[in-house]
Amino acid sequence: MTADLPIAIPLENSSNLRDLGGWPTQDGRRVRTGIIYRAPALLGLSEADKAAIAALNIKITCDFRGVHESSNSPVNLPGARAEKLPIEPTVGASLRDIVLTGMATGHVSPDEMFDLLREAYQAYALIAYPRYRTMFELLLEEENRPLLFHCAAGKDRTGFGAAILLTALGVEWPHVLQDYLATNALWRRETAKFLDLPDAVKNMLLSAHPDLLTAAFDALRGAYGSVDAYLEQALGLDASARAHLKNRLLTA
Repeated sequence: MTADLPIAIPLENSSNLRDLGGWPTQDGRRVRTGIIYRAPALLGLSEADKAAIAALNIKITCDFRGVHESSNSPVNLPGARAEKLPIEPTVGASLRDIVLTGMATGHVSPDEMFDLLREAYQAYALIAYPRYRTMFELLLEEENRPLLFHCAAGKDRTGFGAAILLTALGVEWPHVLQDYLATNALWRRETAKFLDLPDAVKNMLLSAHPDLLTAAFDALRGAYGSVDAYLEQALGLDASARAHLKNRLLTA
């Protein structure tokens, strides 16, 4: 049963932090809990929030935000080493980048905003893959676990990262989508300040859409022939590395 998934970790001043554990795999195992976490940028935390995160014993954080995003609002979790893995495709990495790109070109309708988001997702798969490859390299080393990865909202760059990780572990697509779409229920969208946008555009921009994740996976299949080939050629997960990853991150 997956009705109780994903495992959300409640915070006072942030949202959308969760344990990626619990998801069932095709071979009957489950992703282990307490090993890998996905999140937004954990900023403005209360003392209770800091205590809750400290209890996770995070060893390393992978920050997918762009250079300016991360330098302007650094995330520092006690006891965790921060690894900057900036994702800045030309179509715009962050929600704000995508908004500014759209407004500069006059593209402010929901459909045109969706097109920009789809381009961004395809870029995550085909341009930013070295960043995700580094995340997997770090995750394979025991001293780097538990590991947390994040972007700004924990929705798009983080959403693709979680999807490709769960897929590599053998989690089936419906559950991968379930995790991805959980952002719509878990993320407190009021933290994103795009008050001048029309409501329809804002709703398009601030929601997780299954067609976007599908577009990213369609793009990587088109470029590499299959997800397995992408995992091996783009992300460095050959059969041996993938087996090692599963042995460390899945239940026996």
